[in-house]
Amino acid sequence: MFRFPAAPDVLERLQIPDADLLYASEIDLGAPYDAVLRSLIATIPWRSESIVLWGRTYAQPRLIAWFGDEGKNYTYSGLTLVPLPWTPLLAQIKECVERLTAVQFNSVLLNYYRDGNDGMGMHSDDEPELGPNPIIASLSLGAERTFILKHRMQREAKPLHLQLSSGSLLLMQGETQKHWKHGIAKEKRACGPRVNLNFRRIV
Repeated sequence: MFRFPAAPDVLERLQIPDADLLYASEIDLGAPYDAVLRSLIATIPWRSESIVLWGRTYAQPRLIAWFGDEGKNYTYSGLTLVPLPWTPLLAQIKECVERLTAVQFNSVLLNYYRDGNDGMGMHSDDEPELGPNPIIASLSLGAERTFILKHRMQREAKPLHLQLSSGSLLLMQGETQKHWKHGIAKEKRACGPRVNLNFRRIV
């Protein structure tokens, strides 16, 4: 299990080969994490969507929403998302993330994991509209979940399991998406809700 540094509101580099990952154990959102989580769950127009993989259609085991600047559409696995306009809360969170990362984002993909039965399969965020070296800031709120990383070329390399706590921020940049896949494992144990906000730059 990879152990994170403990410094809050400070991005520290994780020593992982072929990846450029930075992590903050806590970031200041200007409000308690549980209050932000409850507000997002109650006010975001969550959608259940299906994707196409290898010619077959699958229901995504979580709910999603896509927000961003006008025209910043996002397409993956046969699904095209047209952005909803920023809400005041999402704009506030984006400002906090941008202040810490010194990166300007124009969109965000929200994933709502209702319980341990929801998850995300292994994938890389390498769609053309994200550019050659995507920059993604992943903010976690709610129940701690296991974030799994698997090397795309070195099959003998052991997967990395990262525990993402509420209020933490993981910044993935450089050639991370080229060399690694990532996903969220389902949980057999009782698990509360989690909302993950993936801030992105559509080029």
